[in-house]
Amino acid sequence: MKATAARCGADDGAPGSVQRVGLLGLGEVGTIFARALARHGLAWLGGWDVKLAPGHPEQAEVRARAREAGAEACADVAALCAHADLIICAVTAANAVPAARQAAAHLRPGTWWLDLNSASPAAKQEAAAIIEAAGGRYVEAAVMTSVPPYGIRVPMLVGGPHAGALLPALRAWGMQVELASVRLGVASATKMCRSIMIKGLEALVIESYTAARHYGVEDAMLATLRETFPGVDWEGQGGYFFQRVAQHGRRRAEEMREVARTVREAGLAPLLAEAIARKDDEVADARAAGVFSAVEPRAPWRAWADALLAARRSADGTAGG
Repeated sequence: MKATAARCGADDGAPGSVQRVGLLGLGEVGTIFARALARHGLAWLGGWDVKLAPGHPEQAEVRARAREAGAEACADVAALCAHADLIICAVTAANAVPAARQAAAHLRPGTWWLDLNSASPAAKQEAAAIIEAAGGRYVEAAVMTSVPPYGIRVPMLVGGPHAGALLPALRAWGMQVELASVRLGVASATKMCRSIMIKGLEALVIESYTAARHYGVEDAMLATLRETFPGVDWEGQGGYFFQRVAQHGRRRAEEMREVARTVREAGLAPLLAEAIARKDDEVADARAAGVFSAVEPRAPWRAWADALLAARRSADGTAGG
């Protein structure tokens, strides 16, 4: 404990006190953060992902991604924990608690744990208890919008009793972080409730636009939307929503199940959250089946809707044949 305190600095979180950062999860978010952190001259930057496990078909791809981002690909979670003063956990919503449990066995006392995962307040509190019991310092983070347009500067709320002490280091790296509360769960509850609106709007657009395309009424429908909500680019936003859900539908479905858990813990029925999760899974299934293989990532929404409709017609034709 004394050696760790000396290395991390007496101020418990000043900008220069955290110089060895590990990324747990090297997907889209983890890689973006690694690339940005590599520019800050840290003493060490590393990462680990389940896809780095021996024999995983994507091992070489993830290793190359880590190298390109400027991070050392660690052999396992134990190696990551052995090096890091701060671990940024960016896995998936369903794995927020399992990741904390896996790392806890190897965590050095005093290590910071910044949890970026879109999990319910109860899940964050459970992960915090695991990390704190292992001698770590848990900070919850709620990423409040899509990461790619902003990179490491994406707006985030942080919370928990250790959050205030970590803020100077995070801000020194360019992170746009605000303290939500010293009470764990407040930042996550804010994120979860927002997700009902944002992911719900995505699901509504996909279902509404695709059905309108089937009936050939999309132009008339969009005209009414523009009249009612003139501040929204319904064409451009539609393409963006289709693309993001097609790319990250499974991750969104996991998040919405955490949202449903959050709503249920409030004593309410998560009818919409569960429906949104099903819609996200449906789009993820379509992608896995190759439905969007001919659609360019930045294609207009009609291309995505046409792919879904073509797949449905094909399935109906097969069933009827």
